[in-house]
Amino acid sequence: MSIFSRISIGGLTVAATAFAAFSIAAAQTLEAPVDPGAPTEFESPMEPEAQVEPEAPVDPAAPPVDPAAPPLEPDATVAPAAPATPQRITNPVAEFAGIDKITGRIITFDVYIDETVQFGALQVTPRICYSQPQTEEPKTDSFVEVDEITLDRKIRRIFTGWMFAESPGLNAVEHAVYDVWLKGCKQKSEVPAPNAAKTN
Repeated sequence: MSIFSRISIGGLTVAATAFAAFSIAAAQTLEAPVDPGAPTEFESPMEPEAQVEPEAPVDPAAPPVDPAAPPLEPDATVAPAAPATPQRITNPVAEFAGIDKITGRIITFDVYIDETVQFGALQVTPRICYSQPQTEEPKTDSFVEVDEITLDRKIRRIFTGWMFAESPGLNAVEHAVYDVWLKGCKQKSEVPAPNAAKTN
């Protein structure tokens, strides 16, 4: 065997031995156990005192928060809603009182809405009659038309306007012989309605 060959074989043996040692070292490096608590090269180590605050739970029933809306001030108050005005009651009957100044006799009579009743020389026609619920302050008014029958049998309008039961002297009809004012509004009357009277 030549020297050259021997040297080549010897060099090959050294190279193979060196390559085998390098492979073992590399395998040991790849198979080294990893500490789960140790930081990686992409993470910064966490200090033991640092704690992560948990996020507040989200209420699914709460309305969504608009990020563009201005924050509410703690002392901001919401104005209360205005109380609803009570509904007026529309009545089918208006109750009037009239006085005959010659005899001094006072007469109370019921008149249905849009019905005309004659009291002495006066014809009384209520067009509407309002009242308040019993739980509210009394307020009763009626829009009334009053005509006078003159001595020559002509009809002359002497009053058109509102009468108020709580203030009978405010818009009462004052006549030379007869005065008429509103007493109240009613849902029912003992006097039959004009339609019932025509039917009978």
